[in-house]
Amino acid sequence: MSKVENLEKIIEQFGPHLHDAPHEGWKSDRVIDKIVPTHCPYCAVQCGMNLLVSENHVVGFEPRYDFPVNEGRLCPKGVTAYLQTHHPDRLLYPLVKRNGNFERASWDEALDLVATRFKEIQEKYGKDAVGLYSGSSLTTEKTYLMGKFARVGLQTRYIDYNGRLCMVSAAAGNNKAFGIDRAANPWHDIPLAEVLILAGANCAETFPVLNKFLWQQRDNGGVWIVIDPRETPTARQGDLHLQLKPGTDVAVANGMLNVIVRENLIDEEFIRNHTNDWDAARAVVEKFTPDVAAQISGVPAEKIVQAGLLYGRAKTGMIMHARGIEHHTNGVNNVLSYINIVLATGKIGAPGRGYGTITGQGNGQGGREHGQKADQLPGQRSIMNPEHRKYVASVWGIDESELPQAGVSVVEMFQKMREGEIKGFLSLCNNGMVSLPDTNRIRQSLEGLEFNVNIDFFMSEASRYADVVLPGTTWAEDEGVTANSEARVVKINKAIDPPGEARPDWWIVIELAKRLGRGQYFNFNSPREIFDELRVASKGGNADYYGISYEKIERQYGVMWPCPTEEHTGTPRLFEDKRFYHPDKKAKFHAIEYNPPAEVPDAEFPLALTSGRVVYQYLSGNQTRRIGFLVQQCPEPYVEIHPETAMKLKINDGERVKVVSRRGEGVFPALIVRTIRPDTIFIPYHWGEQLAANQLTNPALDPTSKIPEYKACAARIEKIHARELPILGKGRKGASQSEVQRGK
Repeated sequence: MSKVENLEKIIEQFGPHLHDAPHEGWKSDRVIDKIVPTHCPYCAVQCGMNLLVSENHVVGFEPRYDFPVNEGRLCPKGVTAYLQTHHPDRLLYPLVKRNGNFERASWDEALDLVATRFKEIQEKYGKDAVGLYSGSSLTTEKTYLMGKFARVGLQTRYIDYNGRLCMVSAAAGNNKAFGIDRAANPWHDIPLAEVLILAGANCAETFPVLNKFLWQQRDNGGVWIVIDPRETPTARQGDLHLQLKPGTDVAVANGMLNVIVRENLIDEEFIRNHTNDWDAARAVVEKFTPDVAAQISGVPAEKIVQAGLLYGRAKTGMIMHARGIEHHTNGVNNVLSYINIVLATGKIGAPGRGYGTITGQGNGQGGREHGQKADQLPGQRSIMNPEHRKYVASVWGIDESELPQAGVSVVEMFQKMREGEIKGFLSLCNNGMVSLPDTNRIRQSLEGLEFNVNIDFFMSEASRYADVVLPGTTWAEDEGVTANSEARVVKINKAIDPPGEARPDWWIVIELAKRLGRGQYFNFNSPREIFDELRVASKGGNADYYGISYEKIERQYGVMWPCPTEEHTGTPRLFEDKRFYHPDKKAKFHAIEYNPPAEVPDAEFPLALTSGRVVYQYLSGNQTRRIGFLVQQCPEPYVEIHPETAMKLKINDGERVKVVSRRGEGVFPALIVRTIRPDTIFIPYHWGEQLAANQLTNPALDPTSKIPEYKACAARIEKIHARELPILGKGRKGASQSEVQRGK
């Protein structure tokens, strides 16, 4: 059983500990051996940066002014990213858990153990008794390899990836409306839009360098409409803020489209010649007058009218959204309701006229293109499509009948662990004990496994439950490609060798395939060789990489797919010919009715809890919560409460309060702010254990995308008397100055 028995000892040994300096500290006389151009490992802006290398150590960075996306700019996370590479917490050799303690093992011992236990489990329970959970902060070569390893190496149907918790509602909506999952426009179109709608996207904190394009749009006289339950830094910069109740986006979007239709601001020629199903969508929208939309959403009707008129009357306009509208049981419908506005006005396929999803993880786009999704094969092909199956099987050298069928989403995989169907587990580049909803149930899933293996470069909260932990590499120790949020495929360049006995993730997977007797299908000796097979496997699919090479990427500062031939330079803007990716080449409207979140406030739980990010932390925090400067700026989570709500509950700013939902409870300091609705509270989710916001969140899933409802659940706040809250690992070395000052 995969339990954590010696938590304090594990934390003392593996962290998180705070670290603030490069290898051997700050030196003014250090000789720089080489400067390596690459990209940031964090969000999907994928900013360019130069890494400074001295004696096989990354000791600093310099701005990279030649890369057109960021032109030298970096956010606080990007500036400190290099401090991960030689952090004292790095995992340097394989670990095997014995009697509750992690002990050092050789690679042969650890890999042989993993292969033997997986074989035993599959022989006893069947191939599908082992599941894989991969990530989207990996290079695309690794994501491709994980999909192939699951289907060909382990021959299991159960694989999914942590983009399931991020981008799948957008992906499903894009596929339903356009027949392809990709942002329609490059970011240099943003400054050309007269009106920009940002729905559920706090770019100022979560994609700071993307703001370059937003500010250029403002400098050109453009207008921002921001739709968000919080008055975020992005909303404060906007011209019009629609501060809706969490989970009511469909009402707002339908209300805006109602205004556009009423004022005859639709593009009838575009609708008639290039779309289907407008009449059904229009019939639903007609019911959502501004007054009806206001009653549901809490946004004043006059603001909904103003937003509809601003966007409808503009000659150019773009709609962009992020997790704020996607992390819902109605996430796909939220996406489709905004796409309906784009299609009704014909604002697509031209400079400054378009639509885009803002991807969360560094390779959130590439990570959902080439086969590590439960129902996907390379090139955005479907594992349920016989022709797609036949083609990919031929590339992989297997018979189509050997290819497993579709699996299930990662949340459903964890349910199958609790039900005893999945007995063995391999995870890479994720941290489910922080990032998955209802973490108390996630703990039960991990503790019930017969054998659990984790590949990572730090010991995460989820790694602690593993029977074997295999040390992988940071982004600076390997090469490969990623695709940023605009589908620009960029090149990650290797700067240094891995420290200690750490090995590249792809090497680990290939060694496991050999020990499982499937090595003949994994004859790769480098990421380039993996990429060359990926190119062939993607050929002819929506996400066609066949014409992309490492050299072309470097020469062009990225290549936007599809890129079907070696002569092709890529496709920065989709739909310029008004031809979409459905068989009839038309886009599709969808008639979207409003449905409330799965859980709404009531007498017992009178507040709506929503969650999200802060600028100084990233996703599960496994990387950023170890960097001293970032922890100084945001050392712990908090709960945002409106002053009216705080007054009713007699809560003071900074006072620690208990937040309770139907699934769990946590204690957080209160941050009294006027920037949140009185009926809503907000907690950032980057922490684990007793500080995890996801102790509280609802695991209810969107029926199509299977994304959890992170952005809306019912909660209450209870006043408590205790003023102190233990911080996990408070005895850690290298405590930041802010923690020392706080007496932590």
